[in-house]
Amino acid sequence: MKSIIGSMVAVAGLMVAGSAMAEEMPAMAKKLNCTACHAIDRKVVGPSWRDIAIKYRGVGKFTYSGKDYPLVEGLVVKISKGGFGNWGTMPMPPNDTTGAKQAEITELVKFALGLPAK
Repeated sequence: MKSIIGSMVAVAGLMVAGSAMAEEMPAMAKKLNCTACHAIDRKVVGPSWRDIAIKYRGVGKFTYSGKDYPLVEGLVVKISKGGFGNWGTMPMPPNDTTGAKQAEITELVKFALGLPAK
């Protein structure tokens, strides 16, 4: 009986470890320094990417500086230009004032929005 319980605990641990490994921060996030303020599953300075996915699940638009955008495009604008107020008082610094990183930021936004709720 003890060996069965021990085996079940070991399997559960491997399942948790496997799911954590399956959702690692993309290399692009490290390259763009997103990891300084964000993690997938916990608040760092900014919200976790999973919390972002949960907040915007089923939302079709994002308003930035009084202008409505389709959700992904609006989040890309927010990340590019920076801002504050969506997640508290800590401002998000601009990350792409030249527009050169739009494709990379779009890739990361889509990754974050696709994270499952846990």
